[in-house]
Amino acid sequence: MYQTYIKRILDILISFIGIGILFLVMIPVSIVIKKEDQGPIFFNGKRLGKNMKEFKMYKFRTMKTGAPDLRNSDGTTYNSASDQRVTNVGHTLRKLSVDELPQFINVLKGDMSIIGPRPSPLGNKDMYPKKFFKKYEVKPGITGYNQALLRNSATMDERIENDAYYTDNISFFLDVKIFYWTLKSVIRRKNINNH
Repeated sequence: MYQTYIKRILDILISFIGIGILFLVMIPVSIVIKKEDQGPIFFNGKRLGKNMKEFKMYKFRTMKTGAPDLRNSDGTTYNSASDQRVTNVGHTLRKLSVDELPQFINVLKGDMSIIGPRPSPLGNKDMYPKKFFKKYEVKPGITGYNQALLRNSATMDERIENDAYYTDNISFFLDVKIFYWTLKSVIRRKNINNH
């Protein structure tokens, strides 16, 4: 009942609020992004959602145009406070998690949920263990169990375990906890980078 109906209704209601916030910040954020390097305002990355269905995830662009896709040895996305690929304004957007605001559009469209495992970019599926794919049983989220606890500091093994735990234990109360933990983590700006 919760996963099928209530969660979707809450997603729609909260995404309307999120889109309202997005519209408030869109003009100033767009101006500073454009002013820095004249590149595009948004980054529309290909991601896999529920049942491994591909969709475009919206974010404010935080990297320089044409930046290479760097990965850690375990396949996770490379994040570093000194990453030369990130623009000056991009560092600030990431610290404040403002770059994620356009994903409320994905939630309203039904590609994502407010709470769920973070969506993964397309890559070599053969390198991941079977448990990794469990997260594709549910919609990906703007934030999730792993994101709330560890953000970008998690190892690949920790992400797989946390995503599998969430998938097996979805409930209203768990989602409320994750939402609260995420707000606290964002306010304290914890675990933004893994270096």
